[in-house]
Amino acid sequence: MWMVLGVFVGVMAIVYGLYWLLVIRDEERFLKRLRPTDGSAGAGRMRGFLKPEERLSAVAPLEAALEKSRLIAPLKLLLEQSAVKLNLGTFVLLSACMAAVGYLLGFFVTRMALVGLLLGAILAVLPYWYVKRARNARTYKFEEQFPEAIDLMARALRAGHALPTGLSMVADEMPAPVGTEFRILYDEQNFGLNLSDALRNFATRIPVLDAKFFVTAVLTQRESGGNLAEVLDNLSSVIRDRFKVKRQIRVISAHGRITGTVLACLPPALAAVTLLLNPMYLGTLTGDPLGRQMIMAAIGLQVVGTLVMRKIINIEY
Repeated sequence: MWMVLGVFVGVMAIVYGLYWLLVIRDEERFLKRLRPTDGSAGAGRMRGFLKPEERLSAVAPLEAALEKSRLIAPLKLLLEQSAVKLNLGTFVLLSACMAAVGYLLGFFVTRMALVGLLLGAILAVLPYWYVKRARNARTYKFEEQFPEAIDLMARALRAGHALPTGLSMVADEMPAPVGTEFRILYDEQNFGLNLSDALRNFATRIPVLDAKFFVTAVLTQRESGGNLAEVLDNLSSVIRDRFKVKRQIRVISAHGRITGTVLACLPPALAAVTLLLNPMYLGTLTGDPLGRQMIMAAIGLQVVGTLVMRKIINIEY
């Protein structure tokens, strides 16, 4: 009974996800362009100035469910920090489809529902893992470019420009992601938001300690006064020293990280090769209840060991 129900739910999730990606999303975009506007000329002009609110999903039931969830803010912030062109609804649907595919694949290959659930859980995490890796790569690039942006602002201040002008110069001269983030910061304060609030939003969007240092330095100077150009020079020097130490730590810990990756991938790779070369070799384990329990225990210990090794080699700086 549960097997039939699981297969039905998985197939329906895959079919509905593909139908939404290929048909519903494009149809809604087309109908939105054809929808007539309000007859008021003033309302039409105002609609052109206002940025439309981004929807969580084009699927109404999913959007209603996401609005009630407590995971909206962290996931939206993660997608925004990664700059991946996915809305929250697409991200959730992609994870659900991956989970359904993993469950069906694991169940039909091993005829064990527990293996299907485990493989489905692993595949469901893959979109989150991809977005998180994109965020980490973007953050690392931001850290590389940030000292140059601070130096550019310091030179602008010495030339007699105001701080907003320095922000605009960084937004125009620096490439992404620094230029993109400073453009958002400049536009927020330029369109009426308090500079202090715009800086705090900047520190929230950027998961980098150096960005918080920059915001703290600027806000402190605005309240107590002082030479902001000199403060930014000192901050740029500190950030470069921290980034130099970070690179040294990555070089020193490279051996440990490679060893941990090899140890984590060796058991599943060996099991996969054995299953391909001689499928009957593992029949003793998969065909016996005790053997299946041993497989589940081995997988659990493998996951725990991988997390422990990851914690050991992840050195905070």
